[in-house]
Amino acid sequence: MRYPSEKSREGAVPTPFNRRHFITAGAAAAAMPFLSRRALAQAWPSRQIRMICSYPAGGQTDLLARAFGEYISKQVGQTVVIENKAGASGSIGAAEVARAAPDGHTILCSISTTYVMNRVMMKNPGYDMDKDLTLVSVLPGAGLLLVASPKLGIKNLDDFVAFARKSGKVNFGTYSAGSAPHMTINELNKQYGLRIEPIHYRGEAPMWTGLAEGTLDVAMGSYTAAQSVLQSDRGIVFAVHSKKVDAIPHIKTLPEQGATSKFFTVSGFTGWALPKATPQPIVDRLAELCVAASSDPKVKEVLATFVLEPTLGFKETNALYQRELPVWLETAQALGLDPA
Repeated sequence: MRYPSEKSREGAVPTPFNRRHFITAGAAAAAMPFLSRRALAQAWPSRQIRMICSYPAGGQTDLLARAFGEYISKQVGQTVVIENKAGASGSIGAAEVARAAPDGHTILCSISTTYVMNRVMMKNPGYDMDKDLTLVSVLPGAGLLLVASPKLGIKNLDDFVAFARKSGKVNFGTYSAGSAPHMTINELNKQYGLRIEPIHYRGEAPMWTGLAEGTLDVAMGSYTAAQSVLQSDRGIVFAVHSKKVDAIPHIKTLPEQGATSKFFTVSGFTGWALPKATPQPIVDRLAELCVAASSDPKVKEVLATFVLEPTLGFKETNALYQRELPVWLETAQALGLDPA
């Protein structure tokens, strides 16, 4: 069996399909008797699966896509090919999946920026989260690290605020517009009267390279991806966003250091989505596979590396989404954006 390929199919031409036909098929599937619905789920997949990762290779999202893709491939007996379609805060990859045939053979792996913030960060992201995609399963986010260049002498949030006030300009890296780091910058600006300007990258890997090379003063991202600068002594952690990280328990969260925004109570997530009209039995089957993957030794190793909790099922996923959505959108309003 061939496992996930790292080759992207940038030049592939989407297969034409009749959306009305698939929507009708999805509605019909919802009305099927239990045995027929189960048979539909068991018949999936009938060919190779494309898992579109909407962020670059090397970052947390990409590594999770590959670990889960390999597990799913083994379970269903079909190849899962990982394709990185990065750019525009994940909207390029998301739009491609939204346009795909809703038959379960094209899956999106992305983060809460793509699923939540792009709806208000972009006038036309190329997809409508409510109308075009179904969120299937998510991994609740771990604590994101705030890391400063060692030459700045920043050891905690107070040091950072003092540096930002004195310098007047801070090069603060994010892994995309509308991301948790972007929101964090805005909330710190509001509370402390700062004027930090975000510098947006197309993913974590290039962002951490920017910090290592001295282009950035500060960057914010996942524990594992940050190891490239932490282990080479080119970055020092001075805070975590909303959750403690077990590997560095002495580093306090932003709220523990005095930050008061409600945004610092949510953690975001990484998750998988399908085109909206995908029949529910296939949605449920993929959700079951994502949950089961959390018990696979190889996947557990990756989750432990990123200090992530087990995957949530379909109902739990959508409960989390509905719970955290208002906080994300309220934070977006503070950027002058209108969630309506």
